[in-house]
Amino acid sequence: MIYTLISLLVFFWIVGLVSHIGGGFVHTLLALAVAVFLFDMLTGRTTSV
Repeated sequence: MIYTLISLLVFFWIVGLVSHIGGGFVHTLLALAVAVFLFDMLTGRTTSV
């Protein structure tokens, strides 16, 4: 699921970069998603659904 969210954010980031929509908000969301992903990878936490 986290890979899906990251993929969507990267897609929206590219669309925002090309069409200049969203500005810094999309970049902030992308940076936040990358930070959360790295934190999950480094701590090795598992999530149960």
